[in-house]
Amino acid sequence: MNTTTITVMGATGHTGAKIAQRLLKSGAKVRALGRTESKLAALRSAGAEVRTGDVADAGFLAEAFRGADAAYTLLATDRHAPDYAERQAREGEAIAGAVRDSGVSHVVALSSLGANLHEATGVIAGLHAQEGRLQRIAGINLLLLRPASFFENFFEALDVVRHMGVLADSVAPDIAMPMVAADDIAAVAAKALMERDWSGIAVQELLGPRDLSQAEVARILGQRIGQPDLHYVQLPDADMADALVGAGLSASFADLYVEMTRAFNANRVHPLAGCATRSCTPTTFEHFAGELAGAYAALLSCHKLVKTN
Repeated sequence: MNTTTITVMGATGHTGAKIAQRLLKSGAKVRALGRTESKLAALRSAGAEVRTGDVADAGFLAEAFRGADAAYTLLATDRHAPDYAERQAREGEAIAGAVRDSGVSHVVALSSLGANLHEATGVIAGLHAQEGRLQRIAGINLLLLRPASFFENFFEALDVVRHMGVLADSVAPDIAMPMVAADDIAAVAAKALMERDWSGIAVQELLGPRDLSQAEVARILGQRIGQPDLHYVQLPDADMADALVGAGLSASFADLYVEMTRAFNANRVHPLAGCATRSCTPTTFEHFAGELAGAYAALLSCHKLVKTN
């Protein structure tokens, strides 16, 4: 019996790692790609073939895609890159070239809600460009996954909650937006990669169970971490950009990030198909908040340990 071979980019990231694990459990042969050998060790131990290289290297990617029944691709752009948009484009060209040269027939590509728009969406505009590159490849069977904002993004906000006692961003507090768990994205992607039951170009939005505002996220998170008065503060764009740069991210990424949140605030980024069975994923934020609460408790514990020492 032939074993399905699937190449997974970003196999140490939020979605890629979960996809690789699901595929291995399904009996697929997995080629797990990443930048660092040590971070791929767990997948190697689980039976994956691991390969390390630069995701902007079309030759490396083409060899990793060649002979696979399907591939999962994404732009894993470094938010520290001096020119984030240029790095997005370079990675995107490499991926598209590798898909074309390798002849892999089925590709599941991680994109984003709002990728139908070509400008004034910040980092999402780079995903619009990547969708176009992939769609222009002759004979490809391409599934574009357009998830909403990840629940996992709030892990990065926990240190601000600890230091400042608030949740903060440049998104307006009362705008309800689709949000989704990475594991739900992984479930959809892994199923598609195994079944390969579509032809031509397909688009699937992944929207979570319901829309959430930042104010509601703060209320739910505050209850789970024992801070029922936790509230959300909207930062001016310039302050948000300064905060991102202060956290070590590049100025180019910071500018694109706040441009994206302006698009959110203007309600330019929204679902096209509405919440149908295939787009409404099951994990609720109330459930996921348990993971955030565990991470927050660990953060507090680590901080106390450092102070003690």
